[in-house]
Amino acid sequence: MNATEFDWNRTLREQWEFHWNHQLRDRLDGLTDDEYFWSPVPDAWSVRPRGTSKAPVQAGTGDFTIDFAFPQPDPAPFTTIAWQLGHVVVGVLAARNAAHFGAPAASYEGWEYAGSAATALDQLKAQLDVWMAGVRDLGEAGLLLPVGEKEPAFPELAMADLVLHIQRELIHHLSEVCLLRDLYAHTHSATRPVTSTAAGHLTSPAAHPVTNGEAR
Repeated sequence: MNATEFDWNRTLREQWEFHWNHQLRDRLDGLTDDEYFWSPVPDAWSVRPRGTSKAPVQAGTGDFTIDFAFPQPDPAPFTTIAWQLGHVVVGVLAARNAAHFGAPAASYEGWEYAGSAATALDQLKAQLDVWMAGVRDLGEAGLLLPVGEKEPAFPELAMADLVLHIQRELIHHLSEVCLLRDLYAHTHSATRPVTSTAAGHLTSPAAHPVTNGEAR
């Protein structure tokens, strides 16, 4: 295969699709509300019922808000699975889907955050579908276009750079979610027995129910 026949768009998409299908999707299945909101440390940033947060910024339009502060504290606060999924859904995916692929406008302030694990995973899957369809529709030529002022931090970079950046963000933050699930399973092992999965991860049996393969 020569350079003119190589499909860079497919290759970029497959980096994420392989990770999602073979390393991540099953690790998110069965996420419980207890895991979603659980924090192993005090004062972690999270998603909370409106009016119950003590964070300097409490963003969101619905019954739940997400914790923030500007500027971000140093060291950065510990974050729960709820916070990590909220960040991925809104800041990593929905805002970019709106900016580049014609999806509805999205911001931390204007988002209706999920009050349950199942709803958060539904939001994640919906935004991933929009993102991957948008990347696919870029084709080869679209990957070379500059991101422009829609990405004010680096307007000169190509859309291919943005795709790689978003995929790094997804792998990074969702790996943190998986680690928190493992910590939860170990610290709650007295009532939630821990077993080894085929992938070599330690988790509870309830974390991997039989499903049709779709993240919920």
